[in-house]
Amino acid sequence: MASVTAQQVNESMGFHPTPVIPQSCEERRQSTSHGQPLSELLNKLDSSALEQAQAAESYLTAPLNQSTFLPTPPPSSPRCKSRTNIELTVNEDALVPVSSLTAPELIEDRILSAQQTGSEQAFFVGDLSATYEAVKTWRNSPLGDRVEIFYAVKCNPSPVVLHLLSLMGTSFDCASTAEIDLVLSLPATPSGDRIIFANPCKPASYIRSAARAGVEMMTFDNADELYKIARHYPSAKLVLRILTDDSKSLCRLGLKYGAPLSTCAGLLALAAKLQLNVIGVSFHVGSGCKDPNQFTDAVWRARQVFDMGAKAGFDFTFLDVGGGFERDGFAEMSVVLRDALEQYFPREQGTRIVAEPGRFLVSTAFTLATNVIARRRAIAEDGQVDEAMEQERVAQKEEGEGADVMYYINDGVYGAFNCIMFDHQIVHPYPLTISHSLESAIPRLVGPPPPNVALPVDLCTSMGYRGMEKASIWGPTCDSIDCVRQVVPLPTGLEVGDWLGWGEMGAYTMCAASKFNGMPLATVFYTDGGKTEDAQAVRKILDGFVL
Repeated sequence: MASVTAQQVNESMGFHPTPVIPQSCEERRQSTSHGQPLSELLNKLDSSALEQAQAAESYLTAPLNQSTFLPTPPPSSPRCKSRTNIELTVNEDALVPVSSLTAPELIEDRILSAQQTGSEQAFFVGDLSATYEAVKTWRNSPLGDRVEIFYAVKCNPSPVVLHLLSLMGTSFDCASTAEIDLVLSLPATPSGDRIIFANPCKPASYIRSAARAGVEMMTFDNADELYKIARHYPSAKLVLRILTDDSKSLCRLGLKYGAPLSTCAGLLALAAKLQLNVIGVSFHVGSGCKDPNQFTDAVWRARQVFDMGAKAGFDFTFLDVGGGFERDGFAEMSVVLRDALEQYFPREQGTRIVAEPGRFLVSTAFTLATNVIARRRAIAEDGQVDEAMEQERVAQKEEGEGADVMYYINDGVYGAFNCIMFDHQIVHPYPLTISHSLESAIPRLVGPPPPNVALPVDLCTSMGYRGMEKASIWGPTCDSIDCVRQVVPLPTGLEVGDWLGWGEMGAYTMCAASKFNGMPLATVFYTDGGKTEDAQAVRKILDGFVL
């Protein structure tokens, strides 16, 4: 089968469904990797890929009738769906199964398997069609015909996501040699001009590694960096990172990176003296930018530095507008940025313009499922409270702040929920099971509360849930800071062994998770998205690539 090229993907975002042969559950469990057991490949994987592959193999080969350690689900709940999987090659020999179930179906399937085997491990489900749709949204936006995507690898370095993006012709923003190596290890290896080493303050060893790898574009924002580059990689193509206003962004980066306009002329003069090649300017308005006008101001500043570059003898041809893009408000933001680019960098100038979206491409693609490992009712009911604690509890209840029940789950702020601490995210749970029954089988007026939408107790009750109560949710570690939500409404009836879902967990979650207290990391399972047009396009892209 011929390889599908990035150009072909870019030219046609809608593909005809690829014929697939339904595979029964028994057939799926009897054979993996087209007859080759995944276990034969495990010794060739890195530790992260090894854990995911082992979990995938356990899932694919688990017997259907194994004894369960949890209360047996109702007879109507367990069911084994027909599915067709493809094995995606993410590096030289590692194969990762990609399901053809929808994301909700795959979550349900994983929970049923966990209930049958007694597994409690948290897991992600990554819907590749959501990332495909995000790329399509960008390319169909007002920015699509001018601004290239350089995906911010740090946001979610999943090799499966990177593989799909590479096949779609996306370029990459890397912040370390490890990220560069990861991108260069992809089967569809990007060329050197599709990677930018976007870290203004790098170790000398990283600069030498970039030179050996042929990654030419890299950023700087200070004189010492110029001296390092002149010594270790004098032929590099340099991009001056400038300081912009990031006061309206979720994560502000200006305190750490970016040259003020007042210093740019001096830095460019030094670069010319060192005979270095500066090709353009970059900026970053901060991650999770909420004000489109910050882009207008940043583009204006970039124009000033372009003019400084001309006076210093450089011919700038490259502008990197950074990241900070979110799905909410993107329509307005893309128009504002396009207009600013048209004003300060007219098309006839021929400037190559790129952006570094991260969360925009992956946030909605991943859902996290966590298991309730313990439960405590209000402290007073346990008789473990002194007078001062009781007064505090009563005060909280009177102010509407106290929780009626405490749930402990098997992931927390030291794991995937580090986004609460480092990325200022507010996460919202919804029940996947109640009393060990799948929510899809529980009669309600409507479906579960949508991910990342906090609903009041009275509204949740009106939606058909069987009573609501205020709950606090805690991670599994011994640290009291490991609190995922202090107070959130949840349906009554949740028990130890039930599962909670968390939507929009694809950005800055698994990439920064640790094993503090020896707690395991969540495993990851992937789907092409099911039977939608985008899912079929994903399957065609992945099926059409051969080494």
